[in-house]
Amino acid sequence: MTLKHLDITIIGAGIGGLTAALILQRKGAQVTVLEQAEAISEVGAGLQITPNGMAVLKALDLSDALAWASQRARAVVLRSHRQGRQVLRLDLDQYAADLRYYFVHRADLIHILADAARDAGVHVRLLQKVQRVEYDPKPVVHLANGAQCGGDLVIGADGLHSRARKALNEAGQPFFTGQVAWRAIVPNPAKAPAEAQVYMGPGQHLVTYPLRDGSLVNLVAVQERRAWAEEGWHIPDDPENMRRAFAGFGGEAHALLAQVQDCALWGLFRHQVAAHWHRGAVALLGDAAHPTLPFMAQGGNLALEDAWVLAATLEEMGQDLPGALALYQERRHARAAKVVEAASRNAWKYHLRSPLSWPAHQILKLGGQVAPQRMVQQFDWIYRHDVTAAG
Repeated sequence: MTLKHLDITIIGAGIGGLTAALILQRKGAQVTVLEQAEAISEVGAGLQITPNGMAVLKALDLSDALAWASQRARAVVLRSHRQGRQVLRLDLDQYAADLRYYFVHRADLIHILADAARDAGVHVRLLQKVQRVEYDPKPVVHLANGAQCGGDLVIGADGLHSRARKALNEAGQPFFTGQVAWRAIVPNPAKAPAEAQVYMGPGQHLVTYPLRDGSLVNLVAVQERRAWAEEGWHIPDDPENMRRAFAGFGGEAHALLAQVQDCALWGLFRHQVAAHWHRGAVALLGDAAHPTLPFMAQGGNLALEDAWVLAATLEEMGQDLPGALALYQERRHARAAKVVEAASRNAWKYHLRSPLSWPAHQILKLGGQVAPQRMVQQFDWIYRHDVTAAG
């Protein structure tokens, strides 16, 4: 069944919003995307597309475009922070040979999705700042310029500070996790291999991986501290603050930190998964529904999954829009909550202090020697999940 009967407005031209727009337009709906920025672009950040997200891109015939614009991950390497000595190497080629993990610049993925959406006929409206959303008696999006729009269905893919979420849920109480993170991208003259390097230190860790043709390296540096920092990925900070915070990191980590010229700092806050993903003819997806900490690299991947399941459920249920939205939440809520919880539990493993860090690292080494396949496959429930295969 096609969705020709639906006129859909999507708030947000991020990964989830553009993916949903593309799928829904291809299924026959008339889709308009509202984006507050003056151009569809995201700069200064890398992300990991894991096999569960790649399943959606493959189903949309975009996997080749993604592969050409990114680095295929070959391994995850855990290192001690002082000299960068290897603690454990998890070989993805050997123990997950049938899966594909990619390191991609966020801007490149956004451009791939935006081009495909526009080619499909999606109408993207820029400089559209949303003030509020109403779901009753019909969906209405109120814009800062005084204009209004809506349609048969409004989808809030507007991220962490979603206006759509505020319309459907009581104000939550996110709490500061006691961790902050810096992001930066630097040149890669040494041509670091297509591996995620995780430097583990007391109360902090640094993750690095190459982007594009390998000429760039993405850095994400996380530190535990009491001082609060504002929440948001694009808040600039002085690179010297980042270097001072990680002054005890040696080896290649030190060399990469020395190259940082621009960086962003943000506070990591724990949010509850939204209780209501839909009301009336308004629905949520991605971070608007389930903000997640970055420790499982699943923010973008969950948004890809949401977009596919929402579109498939709308198509399956035909004219029954309320039933479709209820079924969409039922199909997605438990998985999203489980992944969010896994991400929240994951950071401490890289932050152990003496005297616990040395024996913990020895256990990791032993595990890598005795049961490497088991260590690689411990999160198969996340990575092997394929929403495109369901039904």
